[in-house]
Amino acid sequence: MLHVDSDAQSREATERLIDWARLGFEIRARASHGAEARTLFDKLNFSLVLINMKRLQSDGLQLCEQIRQTSRVPILLLGGSADFALVRQALIHQASDYLAEPVQSFHLTASLRNVRRELAGRTAPDRPIPAESSKERSTQPSVVEIVMNYVQAEMHRNITLKKISDALHFNCAYLGRKFKNEENMTFNEYLLQQRMEKAKRLLEQTDMRIYEIANEVGYSELDWFYKRFKEYTGISANMYRKQLVPS
Repeated sequence: MLHVDSDAQSREATERLIDWARLGFEIRARASHGAEARTLFDKLNFSLVLINMKRLQSDGLQLCEQIRQTSRVPILLLGGSADFALVRQALIHQASDYLAEPVQSFHLTASLRNVRRELAGRTAPDRPIPAESSKERSTQPSVVEIVMNYVQAEMHRNITLKKISDALHFNCAYLGRKFKNEENMTFNEYLLQQRMEKAKRLLEQTDMRIYEIANEVGYSELDWFYKRFKEYTGISANMYRKQLVPS
């Protein structure tokens, strides 16, 4: 992993936040700014680039853009605000995840596990993109893809299509129709699906308490989470977890 952070104390705090080795990552190099990071990236092989955006917003986004010109290595962005403009730029540059402050250890752990699954799903090591694929490099996600990526990144927050459409400067009704035409489901159906599927994964793969899982997928009211989960799966969250335990 390449860790990019302009503040030494912040970098040390992030590296103490979790057990990186247990999650399968080794911090191989550190950089304090984009130019230094790019030099290291060109010299060494990395499976992940971690960038703290609190002090490196424009520099960090520029680094993302430069990396994406030659590589699809996972990029994880930490810190900074939850400002949608910044999140949108991160998604356009195909960052694997963006965790706004305050960064919690379980959020970071979940993101790194997703990265591990992404890396495991690749059939070959990450390599520079051939020159003949310059057209592919310049292709940016569609607005629907940006909306879907935003849902993945900000699922733990209050999300509405109106808020997203305002940030993207789209008419909300138009964006809703466009989403349904492309995905064969409404935005709210997609949001519910993604929240419930993530809740199921957390029930299966972690020992998080159910109220923690509810918060993680965007429900501040536990009773409402219980109701939606049972409507979606046909059983309660407690029963779903109990079924996973061998008798």
